[in-house]
Amino acid sequence: MAGAAGAARVIVGVAGGIAAYKAASLVRLFTEAGSDVTVIPTAAALRFVGAPTWEALTGHPVVTEVWDDVPAVTHVRLGQTADLIVVAPATADLLARAAAGRADDLLTTTLLMARCPVVLAPAMHTEMWQHPATQANVALLRERGITVIDPADGRLTGPDSGPGRLPEPADIHQTCLALLQPASGDLVGRRVLITAGGTREPIDPVRFLGNRSSGRQGYALAAAAARRGAEVTVVAANVALPVPTGVTVVPVETAAELARAVIDRAAKADVVIMCAAVADFRPVTRSDTKLKKDSAAEPESIPLERTQDVLRALTDARPADQVIVGFAAETGDADADVLTHARAKLAAKGCDLLVVNDVSGGAVFASEANEVVVLGADGTETRVERATKDVVADAVWDAVVPRLP
Repeated sequence: MAGAAGAARVIVGVAGGIAAYKAASLVRLFTEAGSDVTVIPTAAALRFVGAPTWEALTGHPVVTEVWDDVPAVTHVRLGQTADLIVVAPATADLLARAAAGRADDLLTTTLLMARCPVVLAPAMHTEMWQHPATQANVALLRERGITVIDPADGRLTGPDSGPGRLPEPADIHQTCLALLQPASGDLVGRRVLITAGGTREPIDPVRFLGNRSSGRQGYALAAAAARRGAEVTVVAANVALPVPTGVTVVPVETAAELARAVIDRAAKADVVIMCAAVADFRPVTRSDTKLKKDSAAEPESIPLERTQDVLRALTDARPADQVIVGFAAETGDADADVLTHARAKLAAKGCDLLVVNDVSGGAVFASEANEVVVLGADGTETRVERATKDVVADAVWDAVVPRLP
């Protein structure tokens, strides 16, 4: 259910971990998207981030115990009216209490009252995450229909690194959107194939030729398609992001692996979106040993050869009525500006749509925002002003859907 003005009612629970500070960014993502957000921190969480922060971000008072504002019966009201509850960070203690059905503070009591989707985003040290007790709690929560996001792998408190890091707020938000936003239904029954990330072409066992693509835009496209009802497969080249809800991922590394994975699956797809940054060149030979300086193996140069043009191969062999979308990361030069280069590429590739990024100065890569121009083979041109990659993804699908039979 939604608020009086149509805003989704979202509860953000915050447990007592050092990653609690990141929840402020998650709250901001929800409020900027128009959600009515209430934060329920645990008492321990308030030792990391104080109540004034949450109250300023949401405009709602903060309470932590069922004894606060007793006449309102807060846990009942919040649990019954929420459209979604997300807990970030969800500590090992919070996961254990939720799995056991404990109700010893306002957050856990509200979780028991919830009849809406619940998302838990764990954050803890690697040893705590991998402990059999924690894994058993996670398995039990998932059996009950709760979405437990796998933690990210990265720097933890102090010098430690490993799985247990809180996923980035934008990734948590994307998972929540998939549960919160009803599917428009305009892709129901459609099969969608998307590539994401950036390929790597080995030089030797240590080095490779690669690019700066993170895969965020491709994953945003996949999440949006899943929300709209599609059956989605992503061929992911070196992407280190949480898998969007309801999406199948096929991991690859090189351009050749990506080409095989895409061409094997493309014939059954209604839509193919080539969002990955695929290498144009690869080393002619790969050294089986590390190339060392000042050695006999030190190369004077590294000869390159072209990789397969996967997008062109797809358009040459496309089934009837299939829609194919390409992406172009372009910069202007002395010969032409970004859009002139992009229009030439659209004509050469033979795709239906080309989504153009101006990446001058390294813009876009690894960013949570994007700005694109969608060029159509029919001469249309749609500019999408700078926005989150989730918003850009929906804009791309809005251009794709009318072209489907």
